[in-house]
Amino acid sequence: MGLDVLLHVTQNTLQALPDDPLRQVIPEPNVVQLMVERGWLGTKSGQGFYKAVDTDRGREFHELDLHTLTYHPPTRLQAPSLAQARAVEDLQQRLRLLVYADDRAGRFLWKVTSATLLYAARLIPEIADDIVRVDRAMRWGFNWGLGPFETWDALEVPRVAARLAQEGHTLPPLVQALLDSGHTAFYQEVQGTRRYFDLAQRAYVAEPVAPRCLRLAPLKAQQRVVCRNPGASLIDLGEGVACLEFHTKMNTIGADIVAMLQRAAEEVDRRFEGLVIGNEGEHFSAGANLALILLEAQNENWDVLEAMVRTFQETLLALKYLGKPVVAAPFGMTLAGGCEVCLAAHRVRAAAETYMGLVEVGVGLIPAGGGCKELLLRQQEGLPSDVHLDLFPLVQRVFLTIGQAKVSGSAAEARQLGFLRPSDGITLNRDELLYDARQVVLDMLAEGYTPPRPAKIRVLGRTGYANLLVALYNMEIARAITPYDRHIGRKLAYVLSGGDVPEGSLVSEQHLLDLEREAFLSLCGEAKSQERMRHMLETGKPLRN
Repeated sequence: MGLDVLLHVTQNTLQALPDDPLRQVIPEPNVVQLMVERGWLGTKSGQGFYKAVDTDRGREFHELDLHTLTYHPPTRLQAPSLAQARAVEDLQQRLRLLVYADDRAGRFLWKVTSATLLYAARLIPEIADDIVRVDRAMRWGFNWGLGPFETWDALEVPRVAARLAQEGHTLPPLVQALLDSGHTAFYQEVQGTRRYFDLAQRAYVAEPVAPRCLRLAPLKAQQRVVCRNPGASLIDLGEGVACLEFHTKMNTIGADIVAMLQRAAEEVDRRFEGLVIGNEGEHFSAGANLALILLEAQNENWDVLEAMVRTFQETLLALKYLGKPVVAAPFGMTLAGGCEVCLAAHRVRAAAETYMGLVEVGVGLIPAGGGCKELLLRQQEGLPSDVHLDLFPLVQRVFLTIGQAKVSGSAAEARQLGFLRPSDGITLNRDELLYDARQVVLDMLAEGYTPPRPAKIRVLGRTGYANLLVALYNMEIARAITPYDRHIGRKLAYVLSGGDVPEGSLVSEQHLLDLEREAFLSLCGEAKSQERMRHMLETGKPLRN
């Protein structure tokens, strides 16, 4: 957005709300004003509240001292709650842990969050007749995980109210009315239907459901679960369409999800007209279970690892050639194996805020669930077979996309990177994503869906492999990559070139899958790859070793 835009929004807000109780949060003198005058606008100008600085240790982000307007290296906040929160998957539980923590981070978060909750509650019914509209505005418009009143509930309304009263705050009429009515939450679930506390009626009323909103929780309450295991569930969406829902931590893909992918294919082939792969988690999928891969690699269980990768490949290939339409509905982080699930689907309906990428090189590996194969195929889709074309620029594009672990900043950018086809749709309102995905299945059926036929892929062979090796050498000499990055790049180049075959050879999908699997397993055995995996699991950040 940029700090210049932020400044305009702030100035307009101050003019439009002369009596707003939170005007005092605008700093005087206005630090943002001074930064805009200096051209420090954020990412688009190269510096803002943070500035990228090249040091002997590599690139660091230095932070701005708001008093002196000078930059200095960041100081890491030492707070036990931050370390504890990293291990908590559930958003509401994580929020409670952080906000109520008795450390510096907790005190700061309480101050900010409690002020926000008070402000939102005081504005009912001034800016909206009910809390639902406020929560939806913040979730849909600002991509909040929880709206303000959903946050009240997550932090437990009586507990928040007691602490606010202890600090000398007067509770807003809405909160007081809720507590006086003997209730303890703004929302409640009744047989799969969510109800909200209405201030005018001082009672719960059914939350209005948008006509294009399709939620899984009510369907589960209606006993529409076809089958489930600890990692995933198959749910009847109605109109002959099933939904495969992931529900592991970060929706990481392990044996349970792979087993349910196989079961879903069987059930859909037998009793449904099509399949949607989607869920209502915080992210679509963060990829494969990295901890399990590292454990098996450290124990040198190569047969187990090989079987895991082969099964995942076979499962996605079977899904790709299923006789019924399969539509993936990604959102949020859709990485590595999660991205490969989408690449195997016949069509994708993505939320606008979808961050797709094959990021395996960041942990010292390469994609091995068909990601390399599918991106190569997509680069060649629609090319005339009877005309000689130079494939190297197309393969090089895939090589850089995977080798640089590019992740789209949106669904629109995912199209540019080749993760989405031009025919794949985008949904702006996340709440409508599953509905839209189901509709895509129905539209494909109405158009007379036929499954794809097994494809042959033209590859660069030995000549293209040699050219990619030259590019890797130049990148290392220029210090754009480390020697081990180059080692991983050689493995990736071999796969994308099609292996030791003549230039222009036509190879099968299985040929490329075998190359992917072989490269993946060999990298799992490398000490530096295991270091990268371990570092990612411990810090959440890639290691450049």
